[in-house]
Amino acid sequence: MVLRLIELQNFRLHKNTSLNFSDKLNFIVGGNGQGKTSILEAIYYLCTTKNLNLASESDVVLFGEQYFDAKGIFSDLTENQTRIFFDAEKNKKNFFLDEKPIFNSSSIIGKFPVVTLIQTDHAITQGAPSERRRFIDSVISQASHSYLEMLLEFNKTLRQRSSLLSQIKESRNINLFSQLDAWTETLITTGTEIIKHRIRFVKEFNSYLHEAYNHIIESAEEPLIVYDSLTEVAEENAAERFREELEFMREDELRRGTNLVGPHRDDFIFSINGLELKRFGSQGQHKTFQIALRFGQFFFMEEKLGKTPIFLMDDVFGELDTYRAGRISEYLSLIGQAFITMTDLTKTEGFKINAENKLIKVNNGTAAYA
Repeated sequence: MVLRLIELQNFRLHKNTSLNFSDKLNFIVGGNGQGKTSILEAIYYLCTTKNLNLASESDVVLFGEQYFDAKGIFSDLTENQTRIFFDAEKNKKNFFLDEKPIFNSSSIIGKFPVVTLIQTDHAITQGAPSERRRFIDSVISQASHSYLEMLLEFNKTLRQRSSLLSQIKESRNINLFSQLDAWTETLITTGTEIIKHRIRFVKEFNSYLHEAYNHIIESAEEPLIVYDSLTEVAEENAAERFREELEFMREDELRRGTNLVGPHRDDFIFSINGLELKRFGSQGQHKTFQIALRFGQFFFMEEKLGKTPIFLMDDVFGELDTYRAGRISEYLSLIGQAFITMTDLTKTEGFKINAENKLIKVNNGTAAYA
């Protein structure tokens, strides 16, 4: 799958930008704050309906304007147009697929697969467990629509059950306990399936991670992901252990008025040579692991979906030493379409820029081919 072109109106600094892209590498070069990352942000919007940096839509509108409009044409076995339009006055976002409005954004996830390698990826290896859950869930959700639906159902159940626990804490109304038991059963059913999917995913994904890591840095280092679930179970015993944990924590949940057990509390432990990355890893190992996670995601999704994801890389090479930058440059030849932002052209030395690739310079929201 490739993105043929985008058209932007009032999108960040881009008053009116139209770009055609290469099927291979697209280098987007410009100084800080000139609008190059905004192009990646627009592409991510068109692939997912979501904002790349979790910003609000109103922040994306060009200062002094009342809306933004972004359009893209994707080509695979067929050609599709996606469009996102945001009206700041109404505070309303509309997404269109082939000019038809899409009301359920989850139906788009995975249709236009995208992989991002951005500055905030450091939080995946160095941040809270929620960052690692978000990464794992996003990979599985793009590859499996059924998992995405389960995740949405589980989060809905969490909210309902949390509300009941809070009410019981405040009122101690025994009439609410039967409702709580019903939501607990739903929590066990959906939560168990999420746990099983995660167990299977980690087992399979580790091979993709290992291969990517060793492409980036040839060494004897062995990267590994371990699923650290509160239920601490094998796949076949997940439901039973989940129920046992909930029963064990029942009084604590009632006392605190919140959900304390389930896959929303789990973590994923990243390690190299048996040592936990978060505790013992160097900055270089963290960065290599983050990059390997994204390349592993790319090849995992490509195999599962039978289509090539779009790869977005935001100013990654500025943080890398010459060796790692060179290895990644070579690795990019194995993937399909990629969009790579950088602040200056010297970072392209390791790439073979030829007629297949495009170089785009961005200055204060104006993009031009170099």
